[in-house]
This record gives sequence, structure tokens and C-alpha cells, in this order.
Amino acid sequence: MAAPRHFLQFNDFSREEFEHIFARSAWIKQQFKSYQQYWPLVDRTLVMIFEKQSTRTRLSFEAGMHQLGGTAIYLNTRDSQLGRGEPVEDAAQVISRMSDIVMIRTFEQTIIERFAANSRVPVINGLTNEYHPCQILADIYTYIEQRGDIRAKTVAWIGDSNNVCNTWLQAAEVLDFQVRVSTPPGYEVEPERANLHGTGHFQQFADPMEAASGADLVTTDVWTSMGFEAENEARLKAFADWQVDTEMMKAANPDALFMHCLPAHRGEEVAAEVIDGPNSVVWEEAENRLHAQKALMEFLLLGRVTGKFLERQ
Repeated sequence: MAAPRHFLQFNDFSREEFEHIFARSAWIKQQFKSYQQYWPLVDRTLVMIFEKQSTRTRLSFEAGMHQLGGTAIYLNTRDSQLGRGEPVEDAAQVISRMSDIVMIRTFEQTIIERFAANSRVPVINGLTNEYHPCQILADIYTYIEQRGDIRAKTVAWIGDSNNVCNTWLQAAEVLDFQVRVSTPPGYEVEPERANLHGTGHFQQFADPMEAASGADLVTTDVWTSMGFEAENEARLKAFADWQVDTEMMKAANPDALFMHCLPAHRGEEVAAEVIDGPNSVVWEEAENRLHAQKALMEFLLLGRVTGKFLERQ
């Protein structure tokens, strides 16, 4: 039995594999929009394991698996033996014998790595403290859909150097674009989390306006991520000058896009006139979680597909 492919970090796939997945995302989305049934995953079962709260991740994976003809099962660690101390390794052995693919949304990256090491089926990272590869998969597909190839473009990340930021840095290395990051002092990128290799795809800026200058895409996230709620008051003060507002968007390229993985706090990390303005693609970005993840599951379970025809690797 061949070892399964997993998607635990963005750099688990090559540029060529991502190009295939982006092309499949577009084709699968077109089928959805034209009400064309496409059920390549009939009789396949996705198990979704949640240790963190979710709206978009659960909805996009559950709906996506159903739209591909399969079945999705929701497990919350509070309601399973994982919440009572069952070893991750044991749970992986059992769950992967009863399903075809697993998505996990949890805390430490080591948890999902331990699960994947003991799984007989593909495992997808639905979010960890360190990385959020499915979000960036959808974000980059959205950029391609709206503006074309992201190669050689500039992405400005404004705010907290969190799991989404870390994943943007990995994506820049794989797909050959640049990420400029601006954070308040004390919240800078941790190089070991971003897997930086000195390739020149990352720059750190003290001034967020400088980071956004001439950018093709400006993106941000909440100032207080899940698990850091106790720091909320201190973060509100520290990040006060890192709001993406109209002035910052004017510093970017005239046709620059604005993205946010949501949920958003208008008046904090982003001004209402930006997230609700003409350069914002946050709703397209949110919808594309559905289509990009369908392409991802198709790839992990079936290999390369062209149209409705399988080309096994």
C-alpha cells in the first residue's frame, strides 16, 4: 500500500501540482455554477475533526464533499474519545480505517503531523496555530481568477504574523512572488515557522504604508487569533497603526485587491470602506474555499483528473 499524500503545509506540493489544482478549481467551479453534476467521489467519506471553532472551514469541506458525491462526517474532540485523552496515533489508526480522507482543525502543528504519520489515508490541515494552507490555496486561486498569474507579484501582509502570514511566506517560495510583512514591534515573523530559505521572497517592514506601497494585493487578519484572547486589550493598543484603510490602499497599485480570511472586525484591522469597497474580493475569496478544496480532495484521492477523465500518476 503506497503512502498517502497529505496537505499539512503549503510547501507539501510543487508549483506544477498547484497549477493543476488551480486549473481544476476553475473547472469544478464552472460545473457548480452551471448546475452540472460532478460526482467523482461517490462512496468516499471525509471525516472532519474539529478542536477549534469554524464557520467557513466546516461549511466548505462538508458542502464540497457532498457536491462531489461523497459523505462528510463531523467530529468534535469534545464529543469523541480524543477529548478524553485517546492518543492521536491510536485515533488516526482507527479513523483512517473507516474513511477515505481526513481534515483536521486543531492547535499545534505537531498534532496533525502525528495523526498523518499514523494515517492510511490523506490528511488535510484545516488550520493549526502555525499554518493555514487551505486558506492560502483559496486566496491564490482567487487572485489568479481576478488578475491572472501571481508569479512576480507583490503581496503586502499587514498586522499579526500568524498562521495565515506564515503560509503566505511558504506560498511565495513555491510560486515565486514576494511577500512584504509589516507588524508592530514584538509581533514579527518567526523565521522557523515560515521555513524561509533566503530566497528573497520575503521582506519585513516597520512601516505598514511602506509595505503596502505598490503592492498588487493587500491582505490582513484579525489582530487577536483564536487562543490569544487574553492578549486582546494589549493587541488593540499595539496594532492601532496597522489598520488597512483607504490611505493604505491608495499606496498600493490602483488595481490592487484586498483580501481577508474572515471573520473581520471593521474598524480594527480593516476599515469598513475597504472591506466593503470596490477592491475587496473577500466574498469571492470565501466562496473559493469551497471550490479550491474540492479540487484539493479530488487530487489527493484520484490523482490527476482532466475534465471527467482520470489520468493516474
